[in-house]
Amino acid sequence: MSYRTPSRALCLLLLFPSIVAAGMLRPLPALAQADAAGLTLPPLKVVDPAYIDRAANACRDFDEFANGAWLKRDTIKAAYSSSGVARDMSDRNEEAVRAVLDDAMRQAPRLPLASTERKLGTFYRTCMDSTAAEREGVAPMRPALAEIARILTPARLTSAIARLHTGGTDVAFRYSPQADPHDAARYLASFYQGGLGLPDRDYYTNRGPAADSLRTAYVEHIARLLGLAGETRASARADAARVLALETELAKSSLTRVQLRDPAATDHPMSIGQLRGIAPEIDWPAYFRVIGVAHPVERVNVSSPTFFARLSELMVERPLADWRAYLRYHTLAEAAPWLSTPFVREDFDFKTHFTGARALLPRWKRCLRATDALIGEALGEAYVNRTFSPQARTRARQVIDDIRSAFGERVRRLDWMSDSTRAHALFKLAQMHEKVGYPDRWRDYTSLEVTRGPFVLNVQRANAFEWGRTANRPGTSMDTTEWDMTVPTVNAYYDPTKNEMVFPAGALQPQTFDDAADDAANYGSLGASWAGHELTHGFDDEGRHYDAHGNLKDWWIPADSLRFTREAQKVVDQFDRYIQVDTFHVNGRLTLGENIADLGGLLTAYDALEGLLQRKGRPGPIDGFTPEQRFFLGYAQSWRIHTRPEAMRNRVTTDPHAPEVWRVNGPLSNMPAFAQAFGCKPGDPMVRPAEVVAHIW
Repeated sequence: MSYRTPSRALCLLLLFPSIVAAGMLRPLPALAQADAAGLTLPPLKVVDPAYIDRAANACRDFDEFANGAWLKRDTIKAAYSSSGVARDMSDRNEEAVRAVLDDAMRQAPRLPLASTERKLGTFYRTCMDSTAAEREGVAPMRPALAEIARILTPARLTSAIARLHTGGTDVAFRYSPQADPHDAARYLASFYQGGLGLPDRDYYTNRGPAADSLRTAYVEHIARLLGLAGETRASARADAARVLALETELAKSSLTRVQLRDPAATDHPMSIGQLRGIAPEIDWPAYFRVIGVAHPVERVNVSSPTFFARLSELMVERPLADWRAYLRYHTLAEAAPWLSTPFVREDFDFKTHFTGARALLPRWKRCLRATDALIGEALGEAYVNRTFSPQARTRARQVIDDIRSAFGERVRRLDWMSDSTRAHALFKLAQMHEKVGYPDRWRDYTSLEVTRGPFVLNVQRANAFEWGRTANRPGTSMDTTEWDMTVPTVNAYYDPTKNEMVFPAGALQPQTFDDAADDAANYGSLGASWAGHELTHGFDDEGRHYDAHGNLKDWWIPADSLRFTREAQKVVDQFDRYIQVDTFHVNGRLTLGENIADLGGLLTAYDALEGLLQRKGRPGPIDGFTPEQRFFLGYAQSWRIHTRPEAMRNRVTTDPHAPEVWRVNGPLSNMPAFAQAFGCKPGDPMVRPAEVVAHIW
């Protein structure tokens, strides 16, 4: 489950691309239950006794108790960086999505040219045409590379950056109309740091043998990619060094991930004149003209003025040859997954440094995910028509609303909060709304052009369509119906600027939720890990800075804010002590919001379950476990995962989520109700002393 802020893209909790495929509450039809090898996939359960290691001590390591038997026999497939809940859900769901796409592909030639289903089928077909990709090689990219070669003046540099932005290539910086932090009902032109080829600025600034080795590998990768496009070996190596040097300067002026978590650190509204003063070497009128903003932009938000000031200096400090090399590389890197085999292999081989994957995904999976990422609502509408019923949507809402009610009761009982802050918190909760399953209004793809190939150009057209749909928004009213995840995504998010939780259909299926499962299991998984977690994001260390209407506004009295900060520090201290991988510790400050949301989600969902049991009566044990025990098992098994060390090392720097073992053992060790359910005693590793436990929500 993800937390969305206006200053960064969605962060996927389970470390799969945003294009992971979809799910539903009821079982998939038989076709969708078979994997690519034709093998039937076993059904998933919210709580599966087969995963439990009964020889493990629940009071010593509950994650090992709940998931240890599964982990002992699990093997990560070669094409993946991890296995577990989301992987299992996605494998089943991708078969359903594949059926949708195969249908669309077969029917496309007989459908009207402007129909969304024809565009969907044609898009997928051109991706699946590997023969055409091998035949074309780098040829589809020649016009773009030729345009970069013609950059002979700073003015042309700005225009080239703008054109690459419209086609989906992240170079130099990022532009995105977002909610105005101080008037969330309207869009504001917003600018963010960007343009790095490595996953984070720390990869450029860290020192030591491992960091140096990775940068060397990056330079070699850049040189090989440029060489595949026709550069001589000597020229490609020289250009690769230029790219690293330029990106290092961008990285040194970039905010850290921890800094980006502070809404005040990225809140810099200013006039367009002030922006020109900060970054005078960027031709802003030309930029807006090329990206298609038709009306004058008078006010913007700049997430990092220091970054843009340095970028402006680099526009004239660095020779245009450096910038041409940089833009060539990023153009090729963006296109590489969809070109011929040498490009695909080079792209994959370099990414293994961060994923640990040993083999490429099958082409149909890569194409399915690209389709979902780029024209996802076209796919989502067809998918929902097959798989997700209105009744399922209603049942999921009931669980989510029960969690909302329980959170309100917790707020009313807080003994550390003043009446003034409490009233604002309850008002924000009352105004919070949720989107469940799928949009009420589907996206119109009439203006999207999809041709019979090459696929890489259809990718650029899909990016340009999305850019054109949103680029001209500054000054207009917020579209409150829009989703920032596609329907077939196994994830969820909270958006503080809209004060809303969003749960795609892909998240609402076993192992997350099963309408046939017992309440205790469902409340431990959907209730705690998803609904309670996302709701608490509205009141974590970031979300609490936004009011009920999504505006960046301090509604806390100073004494309450101080108490919150003091308790939150206990969460930081707790997670700082945990080992992430090798000798690297969890970054408690980077993961603070997710850790607060995990604890708040658990506490709230447990309250909701106890209230439900009082209303409905207590059922007997299931598989030998009481309702409370099944609640905690449902929570722990919702984090069942096995991750390669390469991916874990990357997560230390880039991921605001702690490793799943600590997302289980960390918050549960803070809960007396857990200790009581499993008979844990003071001194057991799963029982932390009361004086060090954070008491927030």
